[in-house]
Formats: sequence, C-alpha cells, structure tokens
Amino acid sequence: MKERIVVKIGSNVLTRKDGTLDVTRMSALVDQVAELHKEGIEVILVSSGAVASGKTELKIKDKLDTISARQLYSAVGQAKLINRYYDLFHQHRIVCGQVLATKEDFATRRHYLNQRNCMTVMLDNNVIPIVNENDTISVNELMFTDNDELSGLVAAMMGSHKLIILSNIDGIFDGDPNKSQSKVIREIDTQKDQIEEFIQSSKSTAGRGGMQTKYNIARKVAEEGIEVIIANGRKDNILIHLLKDKETLCTRFIPSTKGVSSVKKWIAHSEGFTKGEIHINEGAKDALLGEKAISLLPVGVTKVTGNFETDDIVRIIDESGKQIGIGRTSYNSQKANEIIGKNNKKAIIHYDYLYIEK
Repeated sequence: MKERIVVKIGSNVLTRKDGTLDVTRMSALVDQVAELHKEGIEVILVSSGAVASGKTELKIKDKLDTISARQLYSAVGQAKLINRYYDLFHQHRIVCGQVLATKEDFATRRHYLNQRNCMTVMLDNNVIPIVNENDTISVNELMFTDNDELSGLVAAMMGSHKLIILSNIDGIFDGDPNKSQSKVIREIDTQKDQIEEFIQSSKSTAGRGGMQTKYNIARKVAEEGIEVIIANGRKDNILIHLLKDKETLCTRFIPSTKGVSSVKKWIAHSEGFTKGEIHINEGAKDALLGEKAISLLPVGVTKVTGNFETDDIVRIIDESGKQIGIGRTSYNSQKANEIIGKNNKKAIIHYDYLYIEK
C-alpha cells in the first residue's frame, strides 16, 4: 500500500503580515508536495487561505458583520485559492481537485462514507484532493474549530499514515515560544506524557485555532494509530525534511499500536455532532474503562438527557459530570428513558460504536 499523508497548511503559513496571500510560500509548498507525489506518496492537502484570498480582492464600503464578511470573503477567495493551486500543480503536470467540507458531512455515517469514497477515487486517479471548510455555509455551530479539526477528521477517515500540521512555529514548546530558554518538545507519547501545562492558550492571528486545538487534535489522532507532526511551514523544504530526516526540528506524536476500526475513528471525531447524553453509574464506568471490550448496557444507566433518534451520536457522562466517551445509540431518547437501569435489554451503545476516552 502506498504511503498516505495529510498535510494541513495553516492561515499563518499562507498569509503575509498584511493579511494577503503569500504566493511565494504557497508555490514552495506545492513544489514539495509535487516532489512527494512523484515519489509515489499520496498527499491530501487541507488548506486554509480562502478568507485571506478574498480580502485582497474586495474593497467593501459598508461594514459587514463577522459572519457575512466571512461568507463573502471565502466565496470569492476560495475560487481564487483553488485556481492558484490548480495553476501551480499544473506546472508539475499534476491535477488537483477541490473538496469543500462542512461538519454535517461527517455527522452521519452515510455522508462520511460518501466523502471518503470521493477522496479515494481522486487518489486512485492521481488527483490531489485540496480540502477546505465550506465557509460560505459553515457558520456558528456548523463550523469546525478550525482546519486543524478538519485535518484530523480527514486523516482518520482516509486511513492516513501521517498527519502533518504546518504552523508558523517549530512545534510545541516547553514554555513561551518567544523566550530563548524555551525548547521544542521533540516527541510526545500520548499514553504517558502529560504536557497540557506547556500549551499556549493564545490563538493564531490569521486562523481561528491555537496550539491547544492542535494538541487536542494531534493527541486524538495519534491514539488512533496515526503519527502526527507539528512543524514550521515557513521553513524551506520542510515537508521533504520531515519525511526524510528524523532529526528535523518539530514535535512528533508517537502513534498508538492498538488497532482502531474505521467506525471507531468516525465515532472518536463525532463529539461535535452529539444530540444527547447518557449518564452512567460508577460500576458501568469502571467496566467501560477496564481492559475488557464491553458494550454499555441499560442496567448501568442512571439518566438520559436530550432528544435523539436511533443511530444518533451521544455523550457518555459519569457521576461527577465528566465525559468519558461518545457512541452511537441503539435507541431513541424516549425508548432509552424507558429502559434505564433494566436488565436483559440489548446494549444502549454497542462496543463497535463506542469510543472511550482513556
């Protein structure tokens, strides 16, 4: 099987200080992707930059609200961005294609599989998918946290070997990145390293996300068996160096060796689509967190909240109010309420559709 990687290019990599698109940097990154493509590596690009592209094209007289401005800039900018990518890849005799995604495309298994099939067909025909959020219709609760979240979803969905998140800094630092004594944490093992105290909470200037978002996404994706790399996209030939030189400065998340099914990968990234909550007692919690693979039975449920249908995604909440997992329910909310605490009933959430956050 060919090596498959997802490369997320952040807004701070593709934009200059004045907010305009950095075509020189974009061209350099395309050159690197083209080189990897010609070596037989399948590359999926998740690219920001649509809003920045649109801003440079428009001079707006009347002040727009945030949502309207985002919709307008992205509508114009996405066309400009994909055209630029198309021309740059065309110079390498490589064809690229556009995939615009919304959260709802991942909310149901059917939409999820349709999207996966689309990108699989593109890769099978040597077309490079360029994925971006459809900002023209993704507003408020429909929005991804940012393209970091989208890239994690795509990496899991497409069974990628690596997810490379390109930002404007070298990785996750053990202190303030602006201070000389701070150093990049070169390797993170999600099974034992707890580094939350080092994460900077500030957001990027051009994008919506920050290092906290990147860390949360990277941790989850690595736990699904995919290596995640956070690196500086403004450094020359960074993609080539990352894949060919293990000493390249970056933060690498060690992938888990436990196999995770494609369905569980979908469930793991479905937190934004939950329709309700299943509250459980201490015994059910201990069982779910144990080493043995089990389903969530009604006997361990204490309360059901929300209005959901069969096959909807729900949160699993322990007695302290903490979320310990998510899953796809086998009942609607009315039926689930009727069987709370009862024995000899089929599982509320079957193990195959259950993701526990350990």
